[in-house]
Amino acid sequence: MGESKELLQGTLDMLILQTIAPGPAHGHTIAHIIERRSEDVLQLEHGSLYPALHRLEDRGWIASFWGTSENNRKAHITG
Repeated sequence: MGESKELLQGTLDMLILQTIAPGPAHGHTIAHIIERRSEDVLQLEHGSLYPALHRLEDRGWIASFWGTSENNRKAHITG
């Protein structure tokens, strides 16, 4: 079971890193891009996405900051 969980986490981490490679984005946008690229096969829940973002930030692989979303709202941006 542990290996399966690590594989899923590693896959999600890779998808997130690939999504933000062109530039920073907030969580909702990251989830939307991954879902769109997979033709809605993958559906990311906040309970999976945000722990993954925190895990990547804890490892030093990404950084985040508060900024403004596409809707001109305050958002936590990852990049």
